[in-house]
Amino acid sequence: MGKKILLATEKPFAKIAVEGIRDIFAKAGYELLPLESYPAKEDLLKAVAVVDGMIIRSDIVDEAVLNAAAQLKIVVRAGAGYDNIDLKAATARGVVAMNTPGQNSNAVAELVFALMLYLARGAFSGKSGRELRGKKLGLQAYGAVGRCVTPIARGFGMEVFAFDPFIPAEAMKKDGVVPVTSLDELYKSCDYVSVHIPKTKETVNSIGFDLLSRMKKGAALINTARAEVIDEPSLLKMFAERPDFKYGADVAPACAGEIAGKYAGRFVFTAKKMGAQTEEANVNSGLAAARQIVAFFELGEKTFQVNK
Repeated sequence: MGKKILLATEKPFAKIAVEGIRDIFAKAGYELLPLESYPAKEDLLKAVAVVDGMIIRSDIVDEAVLNAAAQLKIVVRAGAGYDNIDLKAATARGVVAMNTPGQNSNAVAELVFALMLYLARGAFSGKSGRELRGKKLGLQAYGAVGRCVTPIARGFGMEVFAFDPFIPAEAMKKDGVVPVTSLDELYKSCDYVSVHIPKTKETVNSIGFDLLSRMKKGAALINTARAEVIDEPSLLKMFAERPDFKYGADVAPACAGEIAGKYAGRFVFTAKKMGAQTEEANVNSGLAAARQIVAFFELGEKTFQVNK
């Protein structure tokens, strides 16, 4: 009997993505069970009880979900971040957790420039702004998104710098990127700093006032990673003490109301996390997730497992 795969998406995939996912599973002899825009967690707990695999987006797969999933063997997060999966609980229950790295990277990279342009042009208020050409862009982490940001930045005529202790300097130089040896150097030398680090125990609140205060006059911080990597008291202090500082993010911090009330024109937050919200990324990540599930069951493939 074919495998049953749950497509659990509070934020549904585009129709074309769902059709592609269904086609991949149909060819493998699997049954797709869609659960889109579900109103309550109880719906997810009920649906997961009878499936062998699951694709999610920002949906939470915690211990309660895993306890309800008696025959679940694999869950794939269609996207790069996977902090919405309880990896410890998944491992304890023998469930393989995967992500789909790189599939959303161009969408996130393009959003970086949307945020930068908004801030550079003074929130399109009608007042004179500044150009990106000739400015220095610093990338905090040089993974898949950073590699997509780089050619766009060079098209704008920007100089690109990066700090990533896990990427060889020669690999950055090959892409025309100037590697720096410390975050201190990155923040001090760049007009824009774009954050691309994952949310981990080590990175939560890791960007604090000591680092932010080193930014150049008129510099802007762009965060398309996770809100939690920025220390919010430090962010508020930076806004208060540095009238030249600007911040753009694709997920509003908890202190967004206070920022909005005091610092108009110096920030931009999207209505919800928008990095992967393009039709192309939608399709790419959904199809990749489906293919990874088939490869896992048919070939034992675990390349993108994140709970090793």
